[in-house]
Amino acid sequence: MARKDEPQLSRRERQIMEIVYRKGSATAAEVHAEMVDRPSYSAVRALLRVLEEKGHLRHRQDGPRYVFSPTVPRDRARRSALQRVVGTFFAGSVSDAVAALLDLESARLDDDELERLSTLVAEAQQKGK
Repeated sequence: MARKDEPQLSRRERQIMEIVYRKGSATAAEVHAEMVDRPSYSAVRALLRVLEEKGHLRHRQDGPRYVFSPTVPRDRARRSALQRVVGTFFAGSVSDAVAALLDLESARLDDDELERLSTLVAEAQQKGK
């Protein structure tokens, strides 16, 4: 995925990456069809090319079409993005980032989610010992 010295993805680039990750692979037409407030088809093709040049996507040819797929597994891309957010907005403090997430008004957690978080905290404590 993107290195620290590479520019962040634009809103449209993130939107395209989300579609490609969700589908596993996609053509420009498939990406275009799923976009919200979609730009022109040629703009989507240009953005796919930019994402490929940045190293986020690769393509294979299927007849006359290019089929794009991510270069990095989604879980690794998520970790990388989250590390950038924690570093940028929380000075590297994971606890501050978690506290901010829990403070969100929309973060109403049900009992199952709270139990999962408790388990993850306990596991992290065991790893730290």
